[in-house]
Amino acid sequence: MSLSGKTLFITGASRGIGREIALKAAADGANIVIAAKSAEPHPKLAGTIHSVAAEVEAAGGQALALQLDVRDEQAVAAAMARAAEHFGGIDALVNNAGAIKLVGVEKLEPKRFDLMYQINTRAVMVCSQAALPYLKKSPGGHILNLSPPLNLDAKWFAQHGPYTVTKYGMSMLTLGMNEEFKKYGISVNSLWPKTMIATAAIEFELGSRDAFKRARTPAIMADAAHAILSSEGRSLTGRLLIDEDILRERGVSDFEQYRFDPAGGSLVPDLFVDP
Repeated sequence: MSLSGKTLFITGASRGIGREIALKAAADGANIVIAAKSAEPHPKLAGTIHSVAAEVEAAGGQALALQLDVRDEQAVAAAMARAAEHFGGIDALVNNAGAIKLVGVEKLEPKRFDLMYQINTRAVMVCSQAALPYLKKSPGGHILNLSPPLNLDAKWFAQHGPYTVTKYGMSMLTLGMNEEFKKYGISVNSLWPKTMIATAAIEFELGSRDAFKRARTPAIMADAAHAILSSEGRSLTGRLLIDEDILRERGVSDFEQYRFDPAGGSLVPDLFVDP
């Protein structure tokens, strides 16, 4: 199924995976709301809402660039209203905005935990709540959260428990909203990469691009998101999906195309995914 004519509201869409999802949907002729804080160029991180809007339109979609801090519920509600008015509705919300700090309880500053909680867990609730009146009117509304499977092995809490808590909170909201919004015919899923994805955010966190030799490009997440968002009638809902798994379900078998470095070594599993 094509996303032609559908309106997607994507948070954190000014770069990385969010940008890639936007461009994939734009190629179908979708309407894309690029909602992110990055309105001005960053010295170390490429991409702004305006540069992605231009790319979306060049790819065949319609774009609306909105500067947005997902921690501000009033701004989120206003952005949803503006998007719905501009495009005549909202068919899908992609909660892609995220914050990461891989530090344990002993060393993590409380304000950094607050930031991760607000941008990861809380924003999923705030954005979904604000989008709900418009998703109810869509013939096939979708919410997609970029969050992991609930792997409760203690190793995923040992070194960066605070971050783990905020990402698992997103996934638990996926399960809850799937049941809560069933009566509205809205599909709710999570999506997470099987391997590390080469993005500027990861480079910034790790301090170098060395790991990219063993990573995949954001294109695999965009293709997986497209498969989820183009599913119909709650035929795919309530799942905490892995990119490679959903693509295999859709008949994809060539995953070498997604390597960042075709000559790189064995791929590095992402957080929360067992090898």
